[in-house]
Amino acid sequence: MNASEPRIAVLIPCYNEAVAVARVIDGFRAALPGAEIHVYDNNSTDGTRAAAAAAGALVRLEPQQGKGNVVRRMFADIEADIYVLVDGDDTYDASAAPAMVAMLRDERLDMVTASRVTEIVAAYRPGHRFGNLMLTGMVRLIFGDRITDMLSGYRAFSRRFVKSFPALAHGFETETEFTVHALELRLPVGEIATPYKDRPVGSVSKLNTIRDGIRILRTIMALAQRERPLAFFGSIGLALMLLAVALFIPVLAEFLHTGLVPRLPTAILSAVLVLAGLLSLAGGLILDTVTRGRLEAKRIAYLAIKGPG
Repeated sequence: MNASEPRIAVLIPCYNEAVAVARVIDGFRAALPGAEIHVYDNNSTDGTRAAAAAAGALVRLEPQQGKGNVVRRMFADIEADIYVLVDGDDTYDASAAPAMVAMLRDERLDMVTASRVTEIVAAYRPGHRFGNLMLTGMVRLIFGDRITDMLSGYRAFSRRFVKSFPALAHGFETETEFTVHALELRLPVGEIATPYKDRPVGSVSKLNTIRDGIRILRTIMALAQRERPLAFFGSIGLALMLLAVALFIPVLAEFLHTGLVPRLPTAILSAVLVLAGLLSLAGGLILDTVTRGRLEAKRIAYLAIKGPG
């Protein structure tokens, strides 16, 4: 490789992908001839490691189960200027990688997401498509609308994104973390529409629509609480105070009419709800200050790393 050319690393997290992983490696070797291809096996039992090694990849083992754990290990271990992360199931188009890398370099971006395009029902099941639209919509509403396919497993990253990314997730929630990290720090990001196909015969999806959807939803709510505490706790406080007002109006009307408060428990409940709402709002204000300090620290860590180009 020319010394002036960036070092490119292709990262392939794998769990029981012996049927598909060699095709993925061959595809990316053809698309990015100068790149190092790394496969991190996540306790496979079907010969994935042997298949990846035979195809010429650099193979390592990550014993902690879950895609998030594998990604965290990869980002910590591997040194490069540009990182291309892709699932090992041969559903993504390797030939799109040069365009993703070129976009990352030419526009000096920190993340380029491959937005999936397909008419193959088996590749992108209706439940997965609906779940992605719903969850992506929630993130766009809370954090910003610069990403259209939040759950894509095919991305290109700059070095400073990879080395400043906290990587706290354990499983498939890691894609949500990528997106929220980029949006929260207002990083320059882009998207490229890429074909998406079904798995090869004999390969089985590890994604459970309901279980993993719930985990991702929990992650979104936890990130909203952590990164948008004023909006999160302020909304709860406002809801509590509105409920208190709704409960208190009949009590007040009766008091004005008769001078009596026969429904004393309701009046007390209203007062308690108002206090709870004020406490929630106060907690949101305090946590918002803490979050701003954390955001500044993350931004400084990000800026300490040399940018693309």
